[in-house]
Amino acid sequence: MDGNSESEEEEQLVEVGSFGVPIRLVRDPAEEIMLLWGLQQPTLSKQNALVGQSSLQLNLEACGQRLSITQSPSSMGTPGVTGAVMWDSGVILAKFLEHAVDSGYLLLQSKKIVELGSGCGLVGCVAALLGAQVILTDLPDRLRLLRKNVEANVIAGGSASVRELIWGDDLDADLIDPQPDYVLASDVIYSEGAVADLLETLEQLCGMQTTVILTGELRNDVVLEYFLELAMNEFVVGRVYQEQWDPDYCSSRVVMLVLGKKTETGI
Repeated sequence: MDGNSESEEEEQLVEVGSFGVPIRLVRDPAEEIMLLWGLQQPTLSKQNALVGQSSLQLNLEACGQRLSITQSPSSMGTPGVTGAVMWDSGVILAKFLEHAVDSGYLLLQSKKIVELGSGCGLVGCVAALLGAQVILTDLPDRLRLLRKNVEANVIAGGSASVRELIWGDDLDADLIDPQPDYVLASDVIYSEGAVADLLETLEQLCGMQTTVILTGELRNDVVLEYFLELAMNEFVVGRVYQEQWDPDYCSSRVVMLVLGKKTETGI
């Protein structure tokens, strides 16, 4: 890498929202997609290396306790239902939160968090165990399993409640008053049809002090590029290098993004 390339890379490292270390600023969606697929080569790595989707339980050590997350593999036969089992991106985000708090570049104690597309609820449960006040949300038919996992696993730390939330709908007042300190989500960028509704919900949820942390499986470059194009109209978007993740929970098939609302200057 020559000196000019190094300078360009340094200029792209910025702090986004309350994320405490500089990360790579996404400037061009098409270029970002080329980098992700070219450098990480996600298709060469095993999918679902961290989870067992055929099992009724996913067990994971986190926050000093053993979490037991109930899954519903039989529900996967229903079209559009993916939140009934865990995915690598959710495990990676959950363990990243713990690692980031332990490393001192995230502070979740007493922070208000809204999780979108909570699915089985692992991410929201870990955030609550780290001391946050978490509202886990999903579609109406996903809430029974979600509540079961929250009740079974959040026994200390902050608090966790479960709410129905349909992307694109008007939000209940308590979700946005006060606006959350963090919005979390894993594996929510999966179809072009859902992108606009997801971003509408993010725009309603987020104030200038809200930090969004998203992880996602690298499946469809077209959908991710579309999400980045639309998101960058309202948000500054950065990508977290895997060196900043929990070293035991990484995958070249997963990307982690941090979003913060743009100021009047665009930064």
